[in-house]
Amino acid sequence: MKPRVSLQDSALRNGNFSLRIDPVRSEDVGLYEAQVKYKTEVRSCHVELGVITVTLSPPSPVIVNDLLLMSCNSSHRASLVETCWFHNEHLDSTSRTFCSLSGTLSILHPVMSDVGSWRCQLRYSDKEIISATFNLQVLGFDGPTSPVVYAAAGSAAD
Repeated sequence: MKPRVSLQDSALRNGNFSLRIDPVRSEDVGLYEAQVKYKTEVRSCHVELGVITVTLSPPSPVIVNDLLLMSCNSSHRASLVETCWFHNEHLDSTSRTFCSLSGTLSILHPVMSDVGSWRCQLRYSDKEIISATFNLQVLGFDGPTSPVVYAAAGSAAD
């Protein structure tokens, strides 16, 4: 897993034996064991790493008006009950929420207003709730609805 894995040397002296994985990949899922030996004592702990993935089809960049499928999956073993997608959550009145039984959201004709923060939230039969956030970028033009723009002579026009 090198060079994605590191230990904080300065934290080791303070008893912090945390492992950092950056970036996390789907194949990193599983049970991890930390074992610390000091003199005659041996201490260990187990941590299970689960991974949630968000995929775009087609992959980035997303083009205005092309069909977009956003999928959200997790390594969690329980049955998926519901998937909710939140767009620009808590930012303003344009925030939107979509919920379904599957982990996929279809946007038939993405537009510039679809740009921004998206969070998928997976709810499972064992009451576990897992979420991931990503930033969607869409390539296209966000201009006036009319193709004609008037500007006063001597001023700037966008």
